[in-house]
Amino acid sequence: MEYALPVAGICEDDDELRDVVRTALERQGLVVRSTASGADAVRVFTEHPPDVLVLDVGLPDADGRDVCQALRAHGVESRVLFLTARDALPDRLSGFHAGGDDYLTKPFAVSELVVRVEALMRRGPAALSSQPDGDGRMVLDPEAHAVVHDGHQIALTPTEFRLLATLAARQGTVVRRHTLLAAGWPDGAIVHDNTLDAYLAKIRRKLREAGASDAIETARGVGYVMR
Repeated sequence: MEYALPVAGICEDDDELRDVVRTALERQGLVVRSTASGADAVRVFTEHPPDVLVLDVGLPDADGRDVCQALRAHGVESRVLFLTARDALPDRLSGFHAGGDDYLTKPFAVSELVVRVEALMRRGPAALSSQPDGDGRMVLDPEAHAVVHDGHQIALTPTEFRLLATLAARQGTVVRRHTLLAAGWPDGAIVHDNTLDAYLAKIRRKLREAGASDAIETARGVGYVMR
């Protein structure tokens, strides 16, 4: 079955939360399909891929990241927004490596979820490979504190890696300076106003030297955005 309206999928085992999200998305004019388990999600969304899938990480029968990988293996190009109670950087990065596109931490404002879903729809289908294959993709490697671009590894300092990972987690969205400062340095650290700009300049230089010259743009007076 094909729909003229954009389609959203939901995989969430909490009945109340699933209904709230469904109602909010339907009010935005989306057709919504919902499931409560990982097995059902793979079956339903392989047969009927949505434009965007809101996918809980902590499902009763599976890890949502494994569900995402299974869908990608079946050729599903839906954008994936993970819902999770875990917001540590390694958790977020593992979700992106599994093929996800965005993260939202519980508890969350439903209005923010709606905005994120709409933003993902504007970005179009996802790339199906998260592995470096020489096609210009950038892949974060948290263990090596590096990024692989077009098959070449770019070494980063831990702070540079945290900043780049934060930008990558919100690709296409302007990340404000205070958010980047919080991600790059521990609480209580004394960071001068121009320190963030100096670090971003270093990151951009490294990416530029590797051929990714337009990856990060400055939003003057606000922050930075990764394209």
